[in-house]
Amino acid sequence: MSMVGVIGLGQMGIGMVETLIREGFEVIGTDLDPDRRAAAEKLGAQVVENIAAVCIATDQVVLSLPEARHVEAVVTGPGGIMESNRAGMLVMDATTSEPAMSQQLASVMAEAGHGFLDTPVSGGPTGANSGSLAIMVGGAEADFERARPVLEAMSAKLIHIGPSGAGNVVKLVNNLMTASHVVISAEAALLAKKAGVDPKILFDVVNASSGRSLISEVVFPPHVLTGTFDFGFSAALMRKDVRLAMALAAATETPANVTALVGTIWADSADKLAADADYTAVAGDIIDQA
Repeated sequence: MSMVGVIGLGQMGIGMVETLIREGFEVIGTDLDPDRRAAAEKLGAQVVENIAAVCIATDQVVLSLPEARHVEAVVTGPGGIMESNRAGMLVMDATTSEPAMSQQLASVMAEAGHGFLDTPVSGGPTGANSGSLAIMVGGAEADFERARPVLEAMSAKLIHIGPSGAGNVVKLVNNLMTASHVVISAEAALLAKKAGVDPKILFDVVNASSGRSLISEVVFPPHVLTGTFDFGFSAALMRKDVRLAMALAAATETPANVTALVGTIWADSADKLAADADYTAVAGDIIDQA
């Protein structure tokens, strides 16, 4: 039975722990929050208080962290993976991070004889819990093949996109589209509501028609139209992902007229939505204008 480390035991990380254990892996995990460590232990994972202890137990580690700066600190910072001095470490970074940071860390780790893959995921906490994530991978082919058993255990769709950073390029584009779909779906609901049509009926029709999307089918009925706003992904993280996607558009000199407006809407949402609010609450704010 293979041992896998998971660093970062938030909603996504804890779902990965549950799936890996169910799929027959032994899991050792750590998180700064003792409550998150306790939750992982309850699932059957071995939990430790620091990264060094994870690296003593295994040379394969999944990261599930908020931002690129946290990934950099875990990999190259004091007490981080590189300081463990364990030979042949393989890092699978499921964080939605910055492509340039993924490239930098992959280069640093390769020079030291280690492997680093950017492996951002799509599917939310439900996908993490059920092992049905879509995982988009950037990095060396040999590292991808070594990571395949772990990544396949967590995914329904696993794609090696290309070299380091490519996984995060695709993930940022995906999340920019998601953020756009949320806004247009909310504005569609507002339009229907102001014109006298119940948004629930609107989405019953849309979801059997050409206007449907995953947002209209999977997100709006249970998480927006009910007013619960409990998908499990924070507004702060979506704002971060949209900001990074727009920065990528600027860096590549890509015209982004429609998504620039979406970027502004998400940036402005910080005035009304707290960082820990569910990202779906932005739709509620739009619909409430009726």
